[in-house]
Amino acid sequence: MITKIDHLGIAVKSIDEAAKYYEGALGLKCTGREEVPSQKVKTAFYQVGETAIELLEPTSPDSPVAKFLAEKGEGIHHVAFASDDITAQLAGAKAAGVRLIHEVPFTGAHDKLVAFLHPKATFGVLTEFCSPAPGAAAH
Repeated sequence: MITKIDHLGIAVKSIDEAAKYYEGALGLKCTGREEVPSQKVKTAFYQVGETAIELLEPTSPDSPVAKFLAEKGEGIHHVAFASDDITAQLAGAKAAGVRLIHEVPFTGAHDKLVAFLHPKATFGVLTEFCSPAPGAAAH
């Protein structure tokens, strides 16, 4: 079951440049940066209430975020929904006829289990499901 909007992923060319806006103009505090090799990105998180902003900077020209930036430019990349059972969430989406990018969750930022739904099946919005890995503390 979806429990909340976990985060909004925003593709940027440079986290350091984007941070000037999020920290300087908006006054937000970065809660952590990390590299996610499986997705070929660096991330920076800013917590806003129960929802985070995740800045995504590609680390390779063949990363999904680099391709997004080349096609669409900087901006909202995806919406991530927290789920208390990501496997069931994926099965339910598939049963409803939604095209999945990932049928099996994998480890993403903050060691969460993540999987994506194809934007052609979700009205143009790349959709992510995420949940804490078994035995992990929730972020």
